[in-house]
Formats: sequence, structure tokens, C-alpha cells
Amino acid sequence: MDTIFALASARGKSGVAVVRISGPDAFVAVSTLATLPDKPRTAVLRTLRAYDLVLDEALLLTFPGPHSFTGEDVVELHLHGATATINAVLQTLAGLPGLRQAEPGEFTRRALENERLDLAQVEGLSDLIEAETEAQRRQALRVLSGALGDLAESWRVRLIRAAALLEATIDFADEEVPVDVSPEVSELLLSVSTELAAEIAGVEVSERIRDGFEVAIVGAPNVGKSSLLNALAGRDAAITSDIAGTTRDVIEIHMDLKGLPVTFLDTAGLRITEDHVEALGIERARTRAKAADLRIILLSSRSETLPIVSTKEDIVLVTKSDLNPDGHISVTTGFGLDDLVARVTEVFQRRASESGIAIRDRHRQSMKIAADALAHAQNQLTSAPELAEFIAEDLRTAVRALDALVGRVDVEHILDEIFSSFCIGK
Repeated sequence: MDTIFALASARGKSGVAVVRISGPDAFVAVSTLATLPDKPRTAVLRTLRAYDLVLDEALLLTFPGPHSFTGEDVVELHLHGATATINAVLQTLAGLPGLRQAEPGEFTRRALENERLDLAQVEGLSDLIEAETEAQRRQALRVLSGALGDLAESWRVRLIRAAALLEATIDFADEEVPVDVSPEVSELLLSVSTELAAEIAGVEVSERIRDGFEVAIVGAPNVGKSSLLNALAGRDAAITSDIAGTTRDVIEIHMDLKGLPVTFLDTAGLRITEDHVEALGIERARTRAKAADLRIILLSSRSETLPIVSTKEDIVLVTKSDLNPDGHISVTTGFGLDDLVARVTEVFQRRASESGIAIRDRHRQSMKIAADALAHAQNQLTSAPELAEFIAEDLRTAVRALDALVGRVDVEHILDEIFSSFCIGK
């Protein structure tokens, strides 16, 4: 395998820049620039030289494989973060035999191939790099720590135990088996099925934490939707006007509500119109409102008819309380804004508490395949326990699905897509 190198920190001027080298020739290559430290994982100050040219004074660390991030020999150079210094070191490394520039995500891919990380942990690392809120950070760290892989392994162990019990009855089909294995097998299947169902149910919420919840602000024209959006954003994100139909498209602002990523959507005023462009905006508003995780429905009075069919979690508010004694909220005075944000936050915190460890649709699909196979196996075990071969095959299907969940099998088709989102050097 080639020895690869890349800048592992962000490009541009900085106090410190980190260059990472990984592969079988990492130690030999770097030894041509400076003397390696006597002890691994010990930072030493070295002068980096290319022939007679001094490149930089840098901290140098070595991580012998397999006890490194990639599972290979790894060297890190902690340089001064000047652009010229970084370029000089990278150009020198590129000129050394056997070294080449790393591709996006190649360090992490090697960690996967060398079984330092499973596929779920790789996805957790990707999410951690992209995390913008505290909830996203915590969720990504939980997956990166191997929690999903540990859970999948516990399911796998129980299913292999169940399959072994069934296969024992097949092996001794012509003899009297002293113990009926059906009760233990049934108990194992039930425990795994119950835990799978809980994780599958929590994936949707976990996805929303990763991608962000959406709140649609809906109502008739001139009810104050754009003004509310601007008040929440603290800036003029949307154009406001007394002329009905000003908002034609969906306008978004992103907020961090106690660690949860939330996007508020300002939508076109809902009314009947002959203006073709406005009608398109209204249709788009209805579509986004239907798909949103929560809706704030604004009314001009308590007697006004709701513009859409509401649900029990919709927040319905009468606006312009500074002019309307029945109002719940006023953008002009700020009355009710803090209470509204608190209500929205409470709804999403409650939903976030239902999230599981699995965070992606790929995880859900693998778990669903396993759950369906176990349901079929349980039915067979109840109605026709003598068909042990078929039940065991259902269990093998479930185990293969769980192996795909953590990347043991059948994942080559998604690796390129995952690693294309990684930066070079990670």
C-alpha cells in the first residue's frame, strides 16, 4: 500500500499546521528530514531539512502501527502555520520516493480497512466534522465511540447463539434431542426484535438532529410571517410590505435552540389568487408546511379561520398584540417572542429525547431487513418449529444485515459516496 501524506489542519495562515503521513514508508521518509524520536507518541522538537535547506522547526510525533489512527505507521509534523512553510514541506514530501498526496478521506478509509473503525464510526466521524450544534456534537461522538457497533455486535451474538441451537436440532434430526431449544431461541429473538424496533423508531429523530428540525411559519397575507422571521433572525432576512403577496418563495433562517439545529421557514401567504407566480409560491408553502416538523400558524384574530388543517402540536397564535387585545405575540414590542422560542425548543427537546444511536437511513434499512427476517423466523418458530433449517436461514439473513450495518459486508457501493464528503487529510 502506498504511503500517503496531506495537510490535516485547515488551509490558510494559522499558529500551527499539522501534516500527517501514513503508510509503510512513513518512518523512513520522515527520517530523511529529521531524526525520529526514540519513543513513540512523544513530541520532540526537530529541525526539518531538505538537503541543506532548513524547512522549519517542528514538533514531530510517531505512531507505530497497528496502534495508530489508520492502523499503519503514522507520523505527524506540527509546523508553523505559514502558507510558505506548509507548501515547502508538502512539496518536499511529494518528491520523496514512495509517497503521494492523500485523496479525500483516505486516512479514514484506511482506518476502516485496517479495522480501526467500523463503518458506523466512520459516519460518526463525518458527522462530528460537520457538527454545528451541541446536540449534533454529542450524537456524532456517541456513534464515533462505537456505540452502534457495540449494539449491533450484541444483537449478532444473540442471533448466532439462536442459530447454533437450531442447527444442533438439524444435526441430530435422526436422534432424540434431550432439550427443546424453542423457548430459548424464542427469548433470544424477542429480545433482539424489541431492541431493533426501538432503534428503528428513533432513527427519524436522530436524522432530524443531524440535518436539523424545520418550523414552517404559515398564515394569510400580511399577518406578520416575514416580520416574525426577521425578529427571530435579528435581521432583515425577509422583505416586509403592506402589499399582500410580497413573499413568493420559502425563506429560511437557521438557529441553534439549546443545542438543537432548527430552521424557520417563512412561506407565502395562503389565499386564493389569480397571479400565477404567487400561486406557485402558495403551493410551495403548503408543501413545505406539510413536510415541516412543526408549524407556527399566525392569525389576525381569534375568529379567523385556520388557513390549513392543524394538528395538536401546531402552535396557533394571534399576532399584533400591540394593536389587538386578543393577540398572543407582537413583533413590534417583542411581546411573546421569548415564550414562542421556549415552546418550540420544548417540543424539539422532547422529540430529541426519543432519538436512538442509529442516525442514518442506511442504518434504518439494515435494521429493518434484520427485523423483518426475525419476525418471519418467530412466526415459523411458533407455527412450524420442525422447519429449523428455514428458521436458521432467516437468522443468517438478519446477521448479514447487521454485518452490513457496521460495514463487515456488502458496503463497497457506498464507500465512495461517504468518503467523497471528507476533506483531504482526514
